[in-house]
Amino acid sequence: MKRLESLDALRGFDMLFISGGASLLIALAALFPDNAVWQVIDEQMRHVSWDGLRHHDTIFPLFLFIAGISWPFSLAAQRERGASCGKIYLKIVRRGLTLFLLGMIYGGLLNMHWDTQRLCSVLGRIGLAWMFAALLYTSVRDWRKLLGFLVALLVGYWLCNILLVAPDAPAGADLLSREGNIGCYLDRVILGAHCYRPGVYDPEGLFSTLPAIGTALMGMLTGRFVLSDEKQLTPARKAMWIAVAGVACALIGWVWNFVYPINKSLWSSSFVMAVAGYSLLMFALFYYIIDVRNCRRWDFFFVVIGMNSITIYLTQRFAFYYGVHREVFTGFKELFPEFLQPTVNEVTYIIVWWIFLLFLYRKKVFLKV
Repeated sequence: MKRLESLDALRGFDMLFISGGASLLIALAALFPDNAVWQVIDEQMRHVSWDGLRHHDTIFPLFLFIAGISWPFSLAAQRERGASCGKIYLKIVRRGLTLFLLGMIYGGLLNMHWDTQRLCSVLGRIGLAWMFAALLYTSVRDWRKLLGFLVALLVGYWLCNILLVAPDAPAGADLLSREGNIGCYLDRVILGAHCYRPGVYDPEGLFSTLPAIGTALMGMLTGRFVLSDEKQLTPARKAMWIAVAGVACALIGWVWNFVYPINKSLWSSSFVMAVAGYSLLMFALFYYIIDVRNCRRWDFFFVVIGMNSITIYLTQRFAFYYGVHREVFTGFKELFPEFLQPTVNEVTYIIVWWIFLLFLYRKKVFLKV
């Protein structure tokens, strides 16, 4: 089955921001402190402290959404090869648990500080949310039932957040605050010292993984739509309807935000809808340009990243690129005026890890989970 190049390019575009792209834009913004546009860009490259949404908050859910889109293609290919249901389910669980383990390694598992080892993680959430969504998608073939489950999940999570109060919440605490939220309470009690913020909450905690399943499932429903072989649905029409769905989801998220704030840390249902809108619009754009219009020359830089996204995420953690970058470019950076050095530093850092990924790409070495 033909691979969607647009998915690899979009995944690479997404990963660029956490691999130096955001830092580069922040460094560029520092060169223009009085320019309102650049200061807005600087702000967008940073997470919100609690409620709200900036571009940097979309990176994680977009990656999960893309992982969801890929599954219907992978599932169809496995079924064409005659893979048994048991083998497919085993592969789903193995992938989910492997990502969870890699997330723990990223969080310091090899340091062997078991008493404070963080259990949850970005990779762990991707693994678990994708795994449960994939199990559901593989078991239920009727998209209407999947859509009904999605609605029930998001509405049910919303009701839990606005009706259940944390037993240890101080009097008058907001139910959607760190102190009053039931999900944050479960993190404090169950995870304890293994939280990202011990005694407070974990932004990739237990309860908030539930709506993240919805993010992955929305991606899978999108992938199913792209795979549709209905004659009236040409690729161009598919791109159009995906964009329309993106606008609709963004509007739902915006309206819902008035009564249920968009919040990445809680992965609120309004957040799910808002970032689904962004993800659908971005995928529609990349899909239309690359796979429908066949305009591909510009996307190679992103495809190289997208084909080894887990590799770049993990290897940065262990400072491989920092050492190479320091040895190769320290002297070069010092040739520039001091005010330009942060920008040069970020550009050359991106060059280092991209050349490494290009080497892997040329050798057809890809880390697959």
